[in-house]
Amino acid sequence: MRLGVDVGSVRIGVAGCDPDGILASPVETVPRGPGDLDRIAALTAERGAVEVVVGMPVSLSGGVGPAAARAQEFADRLAERLAPVPVRTVDERFTTVDATRALAAAGVRGPRRRAVVDQAAAVLILQQVLDSVRATGTLPGVVVQTSPTAEAPE
Repeated sequence: MRLGVDVGSVRIGVAGCDPDGILASPVETVPRGPGDLDRIAALTAERGAVEVVVGMPVSLSGGVGPAAARAQEFADRLAERLAPVPVRTVDERFTTVDATRALAAAGVRGPRRRAVVDQAAAVLILQQVLDSVRATGTLPGVVVQTSPTAEAPE
């Protein structure tokens, strides 16, 4: 079981997968700010996740812009909070755009779309990882390194 996370400036979308790692599905939208790491840690524990995947919105050229820097900072803090559960970052170019388009095509509009677009993007991020593992047998992305003093969640 893995969790996928789409880090936005206002909301964090969370997705999970079935025990066999076949299909990603939406879990929750967590408000960004105080308590967000605690809520994701609780979801990780509740679902018995063995890994958390955080999407990195790298630029088209592969560079790290402000959004990717914020996502990396969040992934670093999350890795410290969740240790020893690993946190992995993966390239997630266009997932929010793709999620928005898919929701619009399904007729989801306005405030309802804003409320679920982060979850939909998290589903796309996690599904990309699951598909890659099935196709290649390897995990994409980079494991976030934690300090040697990082503690396990209580």
